[in-house]
Amino acid sequence: MHMADALISPAVGGALWAVSGGLLAFCARKVPQTLRDNLVPMMGVLGAFIFAAQMINFSIPGTGSSGHLGGGLILTVLLGPYAAFLVIASVLTVQAFFFADGGLLALGCNIFNLGFFPAFIAYPLIYRAMVKDQHGTSRAWVAALVAAVVGLQLGAFSVVLETKASGISALPFGTFVLIMLPIHLAIGVVEGLATAAVVAFVARARPEALPAASAAGMSVSLRPVLIGLAIAAVVMGGVASWFASTQPDGLEWSIAKVIGRAEVAGLQTSLHGKLAGVQQKTAVLPDYGFKATAAEPAAPGPAAPEPKPWPAVSAGTSVAGLLGGLLTLAFVGLVGFALKTRAIQRVPDNS
Repeated sequence: MHMADALISPAVGGALWAVSGGLLAFCARKVPQTLRDNLVPMMGVLGAFIFAAQMINFSIPGTGSSGHLGGGLILTVLLGPYAAFLVIASVLTVQAFFFADGGLLALGCNIFNLGFFPAFIAYPLIYRAMVKDQHGTSRAWVAALVAAVVGLQLGAFSVVLETKASGISALPFGTFVLIMLPIHLAIGVVEGLATAAVVAFVARARPEALPAASAAGMSVSLRPVLIGLAIAAVVMGGVASWFASTQPDGLEWSIAKVIGRAEVAGLQTSLHGKLAGVQQKTAVLPDYGFKATAAEPAAPGPAAPEPKPWPAVSAGTSVAGLLGGLLTLAFVGLVGFALKTRAIQRVPDNS
């Protein structure tokens, strides 16, 4: 559900940059107030884990579409809403700048759509209200499923609203909604099951790692959890990413169903061009692979597109998965270190 700049006008993109920036500032103020000893390493490792998980698209049977985890609900259950929003924003920023996944103008939209709804709507109003700190139970599985579906539906509807408000693409509102929401319902079900499974693993391995337990003063080494999540991130980014579905994701598939092609030829402003130029320079591994070399001139006449190989065994994909995880880990680690330093500086010296 990473929006491209072609869907977004400068006014809408700028407005959502401001909204997301305000939310990030708010979260950055709140995190030091609830900072616990194990939060910063959990933020970093979970950020790398979500980056790798988002590389693996899964096919949705009978549709010709695919989806991937958003990760917002997993992060919120394990970190709390404020830290989770900072982490998902970090993941999306690394993806946009270094891998050209999602537009730079649309980055504020993507942060809001994938971060705000799971962290501040689905988690407090559905998951936490249903689970009541009984993680790993059948109640938690149902809560994760419902919360993930609701969060993703709200995010998908927000994509449609932002596209409509931009007014630069030929995507009719009603048709776009009727296609976007059902396909993201299926993706939400997988998101919910994955969330419940990850949370159940953490609750079983180290229940003290969960925010409620940490808030109660429980302290324990999180090494088993951190090692397990780090290994999972390496395996997913380095190897499992080869087996990602080659079918278009839910957003691309929905656009293709509406206008007959996956790419939107929107109104290109000078800002679109400048940001595309910036992204072209910063994206070291665009589309999670090595940059293509100059191609040989094509033979005259129409040519059918070559089908993408599957599994896509590629050194470029593996490097992208591992490098992206490390970049996310470093980026989130710097953010967490800065917040921890601020929290320490705010502690009054009673000596």
